[in-house]
Amino acid sequence: MELSLRLSAIADMVTEGNRLVDVGCDHGYLPVYLIQKKKIPAAIAADIGKGPLSRAEEHIRRCGLESYIETRLSDGLKEIRMGEGDSLVMAGMGGPLMERILSEGKNSLGGFRELILQPQSDIPHVRRFLLNNGFCISEEEMVLEDGKLYFIMKAVPEDTVGTDKDMQPWTEEELLFGRYLLGRRHPLLKKYLERELRIRESILENMRKAEQMGESAFGRRKEVEEERRQILAALKKYESKRTDSLAGEEISGADGRRLG
Repeated sequence: MELSLRLSAIADMVTEGNRLVDVGCDHGYLPVYLIQKKKIPAAIAADIGKGPLSRAEEHIRRCGLESYIETRLSDGLKEIRMGEGDSLVMAGMGGPLMERILSEGKNSLGGFRELILQPQSDIPHVRRFLLNNGFCISEEEMVLEDGKLYFIMKAVPEDTVGTDKDMQPWTEEELLFGRYLLGRRHPLLKKYLERELRIRESILENMRKAEQMGESAFGRRKEVEEERRQILAALKKYESKRTDSLAGEEISGADGRRLG
């Protein structure tokens, strides 16, 4: 079976050989795919809804994978015991719900080696939540599918991180837009930043027109101006990475050795 671009990006982040717990599994496409590709040995597909779980069970039966994938009716991690999985995936739900599930499921979280999250909203807040709750974000990805941008991140327990670089505090721009997305100069990130900048500038222009008509929106205008400043700072950082890369190329000789 083939996955959507979004689910494919999530599947790529799952470490080979790990047991998967997919919370909010819907049709169970992800665990089925990973088992079929022999990337994982076993999975638990969990969902709070009986309907989605029934559809997942049917899909798993059709693929003949009942002995590899267990389905479980669960509100978040409440029916997941510590040590039952290595990779936790939560995708397609709002950031606040994701944070609630992680907070309420702390007794289960200790057994996971990695969290792979695709929040639909409040992405900067999810980054802050992870970093403030004993995790390091180790990988980030962006996917454009059907006109929508999706942000995906992998987090690992901070006591498993081996380098000082991974433990360095995140800047405000990194929290808002992603340290690794900025560092990689992800092409979709630039499109996202440019779109967000246009939105803020349009809002500010409309506010200026409204003020001329006697309406007051001073507080909101300050918020939007600050958001615009942060986006411009991120774009500057994005472009500085490109400049650094080009400079590195310019001072290398034909044999690849650095000159000077």
